Amino acid sequence: MKRAPDRGRPYTIVGIALLALMLFPVYWMVNASLQPTGSTLQGGWFPFHPDPSGYATALRDQGRNLVTSLVVALGSVALSLGLAAPAAYALARFNLRGTNLVLLGILITQMVPGIVVANALYSAYNELGLLNSYLGLILADSTAGIPFAIIIMCSFMRSIPREIIEAARVDGAGRLRVFRSVVLPVSTNALITAAVFTFLFTWSDFLFALTLTTTETVRPITLGVYQYIGAHTTDWNAIMATTVMASVPAAVLLVVAQRYVATAATDGATK
Repeated sequence: MKRAPDRGRPYTIVGIALLALMLFPVYWMVNASLQPTGSTLQGGWFPFHPDPSGYATALRDQGRNLVTSLVVALGSVALSLGLAAPAAYALARFNLRGTNLVLLGILITQMVPGIVVANALYSAYNELGLLNSYLGLILADSTAGIPFAIIIMCSFMRSIPREIIEAARVDGAGRLRVFRSVVLPVSTNALITAAVFTFLFTWSDFLFALTLTTTETVRPITLGVYQYIGAHTTDWNAIMATTVMASVPAAVLLVVAQRYVATAATDGATK
């Protein structure tokens, strides 16, 4: 019998080539961070003699900004999930009038340009004394995380079989107990998905950081990199080392949570 031709091999080769093309900027970022101090244009294609001084400089100058971004991102995740989870449960399971209009309004808020929100928040924060504060940035970044989390979790909670909730109610559990002990554990994948994207929204935020911070006391890493480039335009290994360190938390989070995100994306359509 003749062996069937392997038609998938050309697609594999093309896929590997495209993947290498997309990952090349990441490779060059890591490569440049390990080059000697000076212009990146003088560096080779591979750091045969890696110089970690760029990471030492980046940690000294940007370590506090990394911690600031981590605190703000985790705070935004906690606030977004704390408000979005019960709101999504109420919209998904309670027979409330105008639920679809509320969801439409939440979806429309995602279309508002960020600069409009930032300008409005600056005036309010100036009067409330929330400029240059962790709480101010957490609240601002949650304006993007909360609507997205509500949409994701509401869609998932609507797919939860009603029999599970009714069985808990028959056993004597109240609405709050059902939500805490039944709905939340079942919605773990949706919660993780909402948390991941909220973290990424906050971690990569530049607009709110630029608008709502005017001093160095509270400065996220995105703003730190922006101002770092202006101050060290020739010290490219330190700049690239900073971007590598800023990319690691987001990359690790995506790798760890990818299976939960993929499951949440399909569960709502199949249950």
